[in-house]
Amino acid sequence: MSVQDRHHWDEVYRARAGAPYPPPDPLLFEYVPPLPEAIEGEVRALDLAGGVGQNGLWLAAQGYTVDVVDISRAGLTLAHDEMQRRGLRSVNLYPVDLDEYTLPEAAYAVICVFRFLQRDYFPQLRAAVQPGGRILYETFNRHHLATARDFNPAYVLEEGELAGYFADWKIVHHIEGKRASSIVAIKPG
Repeated sequence: MSVQDRHHWDEVYRARAGAPYPPPDPLLFEYVPPLPEAIEGEVRALDLAGGVGQNGLWLAAQGYTVDVVDISRAGLTLAHDEMQRRGLRSVNLYPVDLDEYTLPEAAYAVICVFRFLQRDYFPQLRAAVQPGGRILYETFNRHHLATARDFNPAYVLEEGELAGYFADWKIVHHIEGKRASSIVAIKPG
């Protein structure tokens, strides 16, 4: 990532200001476990490259303490405004460049990543999930290039690539779709 990336994404999110706030990604509804009513301590979740934070805010509404990490301050400002509107307090917003950010090890019960791909970050993602925790990941695959010809091919998955990153985990969902690949995997332990 770079200053150029930050400016690009700030412009994208500034252009969306005033638009309806997006809904969370549907994969969350089916694969994020509900928290028990009487739980001691916080259960942490991460929305990585979270943009305007719709997934992180949904996780917070389910009772998780959520870190939303994104390079765009403009996107996180929209997340902050929506967080305030909903009265959510268990959300931390971090404007960081992932090239300069190290995830804490075994810190999260749930990590979600949507429409973002940085291959050298997979070891950190794997390490950041607690034993028994899960990752929900969905992003564009090679088929996306058929309709989005000017999309950078460096940011699309090859067939089976996403499942390969979590082959030693329990895979509870995996789809190689017409434009995107998705996986939900539980870390052993």
